[in-house]
Amino acid sequence: MSRTATTVLGAPAERLEAREKAAGHARYAAEHTPSGCAYGWPVPAAVARGRVTALGTADVLDMPGVIAVLTHENAPRLGEPDDPTLRLLQDDRVPHRGWHIALAVADTLENARAAAAALRVDYETEEHDLRLTDRHPGLYTPEEVNGGFPAVRERGDFDGAYDSADVRVDAAYDLTALHNHPMEPHAATAHWHDGRLTVWDSSQGSGSVRDALAQLFGLDRKQITAVSEHVGGGFGSKGTARPPVVLAAMAARHTGRPVKVSLPRRQMPAVVGHRAPTLHRVRLGAGADGRMTALAHEVVTQTSRVREFVEQAAVPARVMYVSPNSRTVHRVTALDVPTPSWMRAPGETPGMYALECAMDELAVATGLDPIELRLRNEPDTEPDSGLPFSSRHLGECLRRGQDLFGWQRRDPRPGVTREGDLMIGSGVAAATYPVYIAPSSASAHAGPGGVHRIRVNATDIGTGARTVLAQIAAQALNVPLESVIVEIGSSDLPKAPLAGGSSGTASWGWAVHKACSQLAGRLADLSGELPPEGVTVTADTREETGAEPAHARHAFGAVFCEVQVDTVTGEVGVRRMLGVYAAGRILNARTARSQFIGGMTMGIGMALMEGSTMDERFGDFAECDLASYHVPVCADVRSIEAQWIEEDDPHLNPMGSKGIGEIGIVGTAAAVANAVRHATGVRLRNLPLTPDKVLESLG
Repeated sequence: MSRTATTVLGAPAERLEAREKAAGHARYAAEHTPSGCAYGWPVPAAVARGRVTALGTADVLDMPGVIAVLTHENAPRLGEPDDPTLRLLQDDRVPHRGWHIALAVADTLENARAAAAALRVDYETEEHDLRLTDRHPGLYTPEEVNGGFPAVRERGDFDGAYDSADVRVDAAYDLTALHNHPMEPHAATAHWHDGRLTVWDSSQGSGSVRDALAQLFGLDRKQITAVSEHVGGGFGSKGTARPPVVLAAMAARHTGRPVKVSLPRRQMPAVVGHRAPTLHRVRLGAGADGRMTALAHEVVTQTSRVREFVEQAAVPARVMYVSPNSRTVHRVTALDVPTPSWMRAPGETPGMYALECAMDELAVATGLDPIELRLRNEPDTEPDSGLPFSSRHLGECLRRGQDLFGWQRRDPRPGVTREGDLMIGSGVAAATYPVYIAPSSASAHAGPGGVHRIRVNATDIGTGARTVLAQIAAQALNVPLESVIVEIGSSDLPKAPLAGGSSGTASWGWAVHKACSQLAGRLADLSGELPPEGVTVTADTREETGAEPAHARHAFGAVFCEVQVDTVTGEVGVRRMLGVYAAGRILNARTARSQFIGGMTMGIGMALMEGSTMDERFGDFAECDLASYHVPVCADVRSIEAQWIEEDDPHLNPMGSKGIGEIGIVGTAAAVANAVRHATGVRLRNLPLTPDKVLESLG
């Protein structure tokens, strides 16, 4: 029986493209192979800093199947992009190891790879600087950080309040670099035909890819079609155009034939962005009752010399708890390293790790239960802006999680619960993520046979966006879900923002809802049958989303974790984990649960195994593939559960929804770290909590 609109929104509907993917019919960027397609293999720089002095291209061109070798000497000239990491093969400079200095193009992937490996490159090296410290002489305060936030914010008199506080915490936390490793590596296929450029790109936003290529190649945007119909994960690393699509387009123009470029996974850490390492100092001052009077969060991080990117890691501290006297500061230094960029929940993920661990330390110092401490410091309004919250149910998340997890049975004493060689502990952490909404447009068409076609340049990076947009449409049109067809993932479709900042569904969905609501009205006004051509309505939300919000809009959550620590091997295992979230109206229970659990699993990786170190001699990330950069597998996630509180928030969008793709990761690492401290009685402040660190701490 068809599911009607009265039940479809919020229901656990299966993904519309599930059969297509399961059968192998869904085509990803590297699976488009136009006639005559060639293959490109990038050549990364092998020095930490310097310039290329010679290239042995002549010998490579004589190899079997080789069509061309693009270098700074013969590659098409590019315009000045907004993102200088895309200005590839334009000069001989090497700003960091891994920077692409050539592209071998051949008739097969194997021949292209062999040609790239055979290319002889001579360098003139220069002194390089790769080491981040909180005393680096190059540290400076940027004007703003990612998201457009001011780098520094002060309220009240932090120094005075901290010095006079009854209880004080002063703790430093170090986080290593982290890398995006989506299932589908970055890849693109490019084809020039009659002055038009078509690219199939693994991207979180085909519109932004089209715009970047137009700028680089001096084209009108109408001359370019960018397609990102199926994308196998991104986590922020595919949020903007990346080198593969630029290299593929350059090679296709140079050779006169289609070219596809798929990045080897080992090359990804250096050229697709990463989460930069961060050094945190958190100071909390409170009364004997645990009510905070002073809060400071100071962050030191690094950026590259190619482009400045500073993660807003201290910003969450501005909005999370009561803090009448606060100081939040970001400082950064430019090093000879790859350019960092977005990684799932940038800012909130590292920032809330440090803040929530410090809150746990404050709970110990005051003798309060960690949940009670957080409840006592709930603000009435957002501390940073003074605006009322559109909705804030963190307290309910904590209380529900407390009951479901069985927190009351927890012995608060650290290091006392054991099972043989295993020490058992539990921890909790709060999570938050802001609500972002961008203007979008969409069209809705009612055609013969009761078919309803929705067109919007959204991108589904594995989140289930297609399905949720169909549910929104069915709800607004009051039609069965089965009658809705959704077209997404092409820059030729109605303009829409990229999938990022957990803003996708809220932004695209608002436009879809508006178009479908207007279409429903048009259909109701018809005096006779539907015309043969059907009825189409196009709508955009520029006016609605352009208004200054009157409320502070955030999602919240609480993460509970139980761990076991092996005193013989130092291994930490997560026995069970529970996340309870308040994220507005949940539009699809099935895909929402997947998003929450996926984020929590990624947070477990961040806490226990994911880490990347910089080889200071050669400029390499030592862990540059999945053999050395470890991520959680099923055996690492024994029991993980996500629940949510249904919020009725009228200040968001017509669906009442908040983003859910990123909040799942935010509090997880801190919950794990706090659980390890409870198990062992020892506080470790440097992630990941690998066995060597644990064993050393246990003596």
